[in-house]
Amino acid sequence: MLLRVLNLFFSEMVKIAEDYGGTVEKNTGDGLMAYFEDDILGTTGVHKAVASALTMFAANDHLISPILRATPVPEIKFRVSIDYGNVTIGRLGAAQRFNALVAIGATANFASKMLTLAQPGQIVLGATAYAKLPLVWQTQYAKLHTLTTGWIYQATGAAYSLYEYTGRWKLPNV
Repeated sequence: MLLRVLNLFFSEMVKIAEDYGGTVEKNTGDGLMAYFEDDILGTTGVHKAVASALTMFAANDHLISPILRATPVPEIKFRVSIDYGNVTIGRLGAAQRFNALVAIGATANFASKMLTLAQPGQIVLGATAYAKLPLVWQTQYAKLHTLTTGWIYQATGAAYSLYEYTGRWKLPNV
């Protein structure tokens, strides 16, 4: 039963990421890593990543969780971390047996480490991701996280801040 639930959950989450133009780079068994590129119309990858995360939470809360409440399987709680910057996407591994696309670079590493600072149900953003959000999303839905990351910009010596994104999609009353 748990395998069926995870298959349903991850299938939906991957589809949502792809619907927002994301590429799922890795399925870690209990997590996903996806990247979203800026587009030529000016929409940042961060904007698409946050919109994707909001849709993932809405799908889980309003579609998947109601089904799970009718089973002995507990509801799925997850968290999201997003950072912005250059990554190298490359294929690593043995040519004939194991190889996969991987994201390499500080941005991917920070996003992974930031995830450990998030609680279930939270979206956390690195300072560079926060700066790329639309202004209204910054002012109305993001706040400086109370935890310090412990990371420092090498060039400036300033602390690398973490933000919590608190907005959620509002669904129409049906």
